[in-house]
Amino acid sequence: MPQPERIFTLRELTRLLRLTPKRAAQLKRLGLLRADTAGYRFRDIVAARAAASLLGEGATVRQVRAALDGAKRLAPGAESPLAELRLLVHDQRIVVEQDRLRLDARTGQGLLDFSTGDLERETRESLAMGMVRPLVPPADAADVDAYERVVGIDPHYAAAWNNLGLLQHRMGRYEKAGACYRAALEADDSCCQAAFNLGSLHEDLDDITTAIVWYRRALEMEPDYADAHFNLAGVLGKAGQPDAAALHWRRYLELDLGSPWAQIARSHLEEPTPPPDLPDDDGDEKPEAGA
Repeated sequence: MPQPERIFTLRELTRLLRLTPKRAAQLKRLGLLRADTAGYRFRDIVAARAAASLLGEGATVRQVRAALDGAKRLAPGAESPLAELRLLVHDQRIVVEQDRLRLDARTGQGLLDFSTGDLERETRESLAMGMVRPLVPPADAADVDAYERVVGIDPHYAAAWNNLGLLQHRMGRYEKAGACYRAALEADDSCCQAAFNLGSLHEDLDDITTAIVWYRRALEMEPDYADAHFNLAGVLGKAGQPDAAALHWRRYLELDLGSPWAQIARSHLEEPTPPPDLPDDDGDEKPEAGA
């Protein structure tokens, strides 16, 4: 029988988040802290922590309130956008990071001219710790419907097409996902995320040759796209091109030195020490173990 969800008191929440009186007052103005008798679920604590982090990074209460309102529009199916989306302060405004895209939290406008290295690194590390899809809520029909309405209003919104493709892709609707990624590229032929996602889609379909084409296309658009180097190295290895793969493993390590994914890249570049030759009973060498 499942255990009932733990409910925290205001005192516990304040202690867990180490809130100063000033920060607690700001969270109350945002409606995230309520009367002393109110209980808080873990999701409420995550949301309060996210807001406190934004305030700590220099955002104002007004900016956080506007970002929260915008986040509700970006993720209409989210019960608690602050807990389910990744928000941060960048260039004195609050932005949402979704599947390697950066959006203005207030307006939803896509911001595509940024370095994705830090986001990709943190996302991969989050996934390595067991946090599945930490940046966006799970895909469902409501999410798809919301993005379909967005692209219906503005069919030239590349980021929305790409996000819709990601949702379809995650739901196993590969043909629809591919159509959305291509629509993103038609709307913005420099949308490297859509090219990367087409590579990932074809890799999922075991079409390695086409995956290589799209990963290379993504790198033509953004030469320092760390994830594209990582994935391209992997598929080149599958295609029997170890020397070409090594170039991209090395470039990946130039862009990302510290994450668990960097350790994987290094493992592909290490020369294994061959085991000593052990004779069979008849004196022949044993065959190598299959990979």
